[in-house]
Parts: sequence; C-alpha cells; structure tokens
Amino acid sequence: MYVALLRGINVGGNNTVSMTQLKKLFEELGYKDITTYINSGNVIFSNGQTNPRQLEEEIEKELEKTFGFPIRVVVRSFDEMEEIIKQIPKHWEQQNDPLRSEASWRHNIIFLSHRIDNKNSFTDLTPKPNIEEMKYIPGVLLWTAKTSDLTHSTMITINKSKFHKEMTVRNLNTARKIYELMQNLQTNPHPSS
Repeated sequence: MYVALLRGINVGGNNTVSMTQLKKLFEELGYKDITTYINSGNVIFSNGQTNPRQLEEEIEKELEKTFGFPIRVVVRSFDEMEEIIKQIPKHWEQQNDPLRSEASWRHNIIFLSHRIDNKNSFTDLTPKPNIEEMKYIPGVLLWTAKTSDLTHSTMITINKSKFHKEMTVRNLNTARKIYELMQNLQTNPHPSS
C-alpha cells in the first residue's frame, strides 16, 4: 500500500488536475485499490512494486504526459507513513484542542523528495524559539508554528529555498486521514482489485 503525494496542483486555479482523471491514470498504470483524498493530490494505491523511488519516476513521467506540465510526486509506503505518524509530537494534540489557549498553532508535515531527504540538507534552518518547532525524521520535516507568528517564522523562507520544489506539505489532519485510509485499505482492499 502506497500514497502518492502530488506537489503544487489545484492551487489558485493553476496546474489543474481532476481527481477523476488522476484515478483513471493510476488505473491505466495497473495500480489497484485506488482512492483519492481531497483535491490537493493524494492518491492511495497498491502495487506489486517495492521501490517507492521507481514508482515516483513512473508516476511523474505519466502525469506530465497526461496533463502537459511536470508534477513532482513523493511516494510513501504504508510502513513509512506509520512511522511518520508515530513520530508526531504528543503536545501537537493539546495545541489542536480548541478549548485550550494553545490552539493557535499550525502543524504541518513536509514530505521530502528522496533528492533532499537528508538531515544535513536543513542545517541552515534554525527554528525561532517560542514561535515554531521543527524536527527532521527520515522522509519528512515535522514543523509547527504559532498561527499569529507564521510570517515571522524561519520556515516561511523555505518557499525561496533551493529545496522548495522537492517537498510537498500536508497539514496534520490530512496526513492522519491519509494514514487512516491506508490502514482501512490494508485490511479491506477494494473487492474489484
């Protein structure tokens, strides 16, 4: 079981990709148990392939052929997603509780392309104390910041970095839902697959 996370589609009317077309493309590639989740380009699927990097290359090539523009893709296996979810700091839950004063934090999981997935790639990013936290674990940066201080955070500068096009961001709720869908499909694959 895998998830393909597409970068930079359906944002502000640019790089439009229909989820129906996307699902059809994955079917044509011979993938099974295909489920899309929200319009930001999250495709859960199964495949006999065991190399996520090869899957990324295959999917990127076909996406460009089909939609006419390059789309960077990050693929994570079920086991990789499970490990990421386990690493989410416990205090993020408290910060998400609307009844607590800490509820004004934004929690993001920044999925890294294998081209930059290395702790040393981010040594020049120093989170600002009291307004943000960042933690590298293989495959992702876990980043959270006070909503009121987003424009002052170190991570806001990542859009100008050389790594910008090699990552794709999902908020905590989206990442958790993707993992939940993967869990469900792992135990209950689609009958037609």
